[in-house]
Amino acid sequence: MESKGSSCKAGSLLLLLVSNMLLCKNVASVPVCLNGAVSCEKYIKDLFDHAVMQSHYYHVLSTEMFKEFDRRYTQGRELFTNTFNGCHTSSLPTPEDKEQAQQTHSEDLLNLIHSILLSWNDPLYHLVSEVRGLQEAPDAILSRAIEIEDQNRRLIEGMEKITSQVHPGAKENHIYSVWSGLPSLQMADEEARLSAFYNLLRCLRRDSHKIDNFLKLLKCRIAYNNNC
Repeated sequence: MESKGSSCKAGSLLLLLVSNMLLCKNVASVPVCLNGAVSCEKYIKDLFDHAVMQSHYYHVLSTEMFKEFDRRYTQGRELFTNTFNGCHTSSLPTPEDKEQAQQTHSEDLLNLIHSILLSWNDPLYHLVSEVRGLQEAPDAILSRAIEIEDQNRRLIEGMEKITSQVHPGAKENHIYSVWSGLPSLQMADEEARLSAFYNLLRCLRRDSHKIDNFLKLLKCRIAYNNNC
């Protein structure tokens, strides 16, 4: 027959196990690291490490695609480099330099990154389909466009997880810039159409660089307590 002391110990162990399971299950509803728990700190670091790895790859892909497009389609065409029409995300309030970014509240930077990513959902979806219509479209551009669209989706999911940890209970009310450039990518005039592609890919490279920089800043500030 099991002693009363053994029963109490077993009950305590069971209670501890259940508590730990609930902590893992509901980790998204707690502040950054419940009572300084090491497991929570590691989880936050892992989320940021993974997001930064993805954002860096996102920027690398965007840069490679822009360079490949520039090499294949715009060499010797000054029209492209002289007719930059701005980016659809320019309406989003963004720090102009590293110093301004350092002075921006973490929640605002998180929301900004999320907003930029959401603003690229639509153009990236159409970019994949319209690239297929380019004359002699190289596989290098198409494959990167497909992968970038996937990375954008993954980063949005990652930002949602990070935000749920850093600002639990925060309202998800992200603004984003509406893209209206599809007709430009479908124009019959080849020069105008290629110029629209050039502008879009230039903006993508610019925004992917911002996302990468802002995420690295937040990783250092939040996950590593500015010890980077």
